[in-house]
Amino acid sequence: MAPSPFFAPASISVDGLTIRAYRPGDGPALQAALVSSYEHLQPWMLWATPDDTVEAAEARCRRCAANYLLNKDFTLGVWAGDELAGGTGFHLRDGPLEWRSAEIGMWIRGSYAGRGLGTRVLRAMLAWGFEDWGWARLAWHCDVRNIASARVAQKNGPWHARAGPTPLNHNHPNTKRHHDERGLLVADRRSQVTAYCDVR
Repeated sequence: MAPSPFFAPASISVDGLTIRAYRPGDGPALQAALVSSYEHLQPWMLWATPDDTVEAAEARCRRCAANYLLNKDFTLGVWAGDELAGGTGFHLRDGPLEWRSAEIGMWIRGSYAGRGLGTRVLRAMLAWGFEDWGWARLAWHCDVRNIASARVAQKNGPWHARAGPTPLNHNHPNTKRHHDERGLLVADRRSQVTAYCDVR
């Protein structure tokens, strides 16, 4: 008997935010958010560029929408009303969908930084991921020099010491030059707060 097809949840509204899949037509909002946040994002996100165009951003939104429907990757926008306040997603970087394991990614628009948005989004993603998506394992990676990212994770679960750096996918565009300085939070469905990190 063939397994039942997986239909990814499209959106959730929680805590004054809407987290949803990108749609055709989201390009202008994405371009505005990224260009205005270049200085904020550039130290951590190698894909950040100060001269992104609406056309390029629209093409990116459409690729994200297509991959979402095909269950290849689940990239989401974080909306505060009609304004794109950041991005997140469940990314299949550890293996196929059938493994029920994903990495939560996130970026926050510069004008929303330092206002607790990242903490709210990660909390929502963990709850949504385990309750509605059926993930068995969710991971959170961060460069340990990114204090804000580490604090977001700490507020959403306890940290346990881990010896040695986290192995990296060196082909991934977010791999940084100081790639040995990485942290990893792991939560599972049973506890939702089990975590470990190589913060030093």
